Amino acid sequence: MTTSSHSSPPSPPSPAARAHSFNAAAAQYAENRPSYPPALFDAIEELAGHPLIGARVADVGAGTGIATSLLHARGAEVVAIEPGDGMAAQFRRALPDVPIVRGNGNALPLTDHSVDFLTYAQAWHWTDTTRSVPEALRVLRPGGALALWWNTNAVDVPWIAEQSERIRIHFGIDPVVEQNGSGLRTALADPTGRLDFAHRRVRWSRHVPIDTHLANIGSHSVFLVHDEESTNAFLTEERSHLRTVFPDETVEETYVVELVVALTP
Repeated sequence: MTTSSHSSPPSPPSPAARAHSFNAAAAQYAENRPSYPPALFDAIEELAGHPLIGARVADVGAGTGIATSLLHARGAEVVAIEPGDGMAAQFRRALPDVPIVRGNGNALPLTDHSVDFLTYAQAWHWTDTTRSVPEALRVLRPGGALALWWNTNAVDVPWIAEQSERIRIHFGIDPVVEQNGSGLRTALADPTGRLDFAHRRVRWSRHVPIDTHLANIGSHSVFLVHDEESTNAFLTEERSHLRTVFPDETVEETYVVELVVALTP
């Protein structure tokens, strides 16, 4: 089966199905997803006007702990909040000394004015902003910072743009919109009008084996909610494309982290 054999793309999966799809693939997610560069946390501190070291931070939608571990390494006192069973179990294995509680951004299990930073890495777009914005304002201390960010694909890189088009054709969803636009649009669409976001972009890259790259893209929800045969067919063909671009079988993934930070009064 090839990507061109589909006469019409399948219907896009529901947001709920995509949001819950990660739990079954938590180990794959933890092992293969990209991390974040130190410059991102420098930017967060600059926009917040105070350092992470010693700060009380709640990392919401913490998943397997990729961002949480980096916040902890910066000296923050971090509590993770995660709704999914599979993700929480993976988190506990990776970060046994960091507290994690079950919950989500729509109903935070935190007391009023209890944190200096509220962070969402790749997670804010799964919330209902009519609920998550008031919740953020409730739990943040005066002068606290809501920091939201997404690793997005650098689509000005030709091979990444070409791969994105193949995903669009095969799965019937546009990853440029889904990964590079929807999250940021959700953040900026504040229904309360009370958040004033500052925006930064941080470009970075990593070099990984082809297998890691394929496992990385395969851990995205658009892949996880489709049938295994269709997903495997795409990944098999994609391996051939990548070997042409990267004959040494080491892929340079390039990202632009989209960061927005809003301060509370």
